[in-house]
Amino acid sequence: MPSEPVHSGENPRAAHRTSANVGRTMIGEDIALTLKIVVAGGFGAGKSTLIGSVSEIRPLHSEETLSESETGSGPDRSETGGVERRKTSTTVAMDFGRITVHAGLSLHLFGTPGQDRFRFLWEELCEGALAAVVLADTRRLEDCFAAVDHFERRRIPFVVAVNRFPGAPDHTEHDVAQALDLDGGTPVVLCDARDRASGIEVLIRTVEYAGRMHTARLLAAVG
Repeated sequence: MPSEPVHSGENPRAAHRTSANVGRTMIGEDIALTLKIVVAGGFGAGKSTLIGSVSEIRPLHSEETLSESETGSGPDRSETGGVERRKTSTTVAMDFGRITVHAGLSLHLFGTPGQDRFRFLWEELCEGALAAVVLADTRRLEDCFAAVDHFERRRIPFVVAVNRFPGAPDHTEHDVAQALDLDGGTPVVLCDARDRASGIEVLIRTVEYAGRMHTARLLAAVG
């Protein structure tokens, strides 16, 4: 079961809770609960944009400037495919943001680096996560395979959020689920990572789905 991320100076593996008791105790008292959500996906899929659009604090970004080959202006475009030619930087460690969903419940958002050379950081970033969001770009759905496999192997509930880029192929949620060979019941939602309301809706769907999954696993364990 995922652990509750805490503020600096506290034990990061302190309490273990599920979203079944989000915001309230069984006797109706308010509780303060912080949940960790990982935002993953391929290079340029919109992870930093999503975190920046929903975060109520100034988001933390750790980025480096892309080389000519990585931006698509050079002869070798193997790393990014030259898709996002206007993208001039890339996340090298993580993005971080925070949002209060309602009184007593806040989400800490950790964005993973999208390029393969930084994938060794995923394990640490996923430690203690309640759930994950996999951002998908329909122009290159294959970039999602690594994230989908990562979360499925570690049994971390995740939602696939299709970021609707202008001019991208217009696939349905069912089409995306089939293309990614998702396990039955894994939600696929359409979103605009630039839009705060759309991003919040993705996060709410993610927390709700994770709550159902963790509750089902608890019941199966004691049944």
